[in-house]
Amino acid sequence: MNMDFGSGRFKGVYLEENDMALPFFEAWKKPFVLLGFDTFSPRKVGSTDHVSFSRLGLPAYQFIQDPLDYFRTNHTTMDTYERLSLDDLKVNSAIVARLAYCAAMDDNRIPIKPGFP
Repeated sequence: MNMDFGSGRFKGVYLEENDMALPFFEAWKKPFVLLGFDTFSPRKVGSTDHVSFSRLGLPAYQFIQDPLDYFRTNHTTMDTYERLSLDDLKVNSAIVARLAYCAAMDDNRIPIKPGFP
């Protein structure tokens, strides 16, 4: 799981063209639906830290996030800690913890994308 688009609240996950992951995330999202964590896109995204793993077929995903002012301030002199959304980061940390716990405790594993050994 990768958070690379600022401090905005998680809205869901890009599934990296691995539709077999959807049932897992659908089951694991339940405590956070009322907080807006309910979007799962089949798209893959690039230029983030998860890509190296995804290219090997490993289950690696990027969160869909509220962009806030990310595209206006990212990698500029305005990219400072004062712009962090602490409330969103608290929710995001709970979502990451829940997904990590569920992935570790699930009897099944997210299948590797087709086309990989």
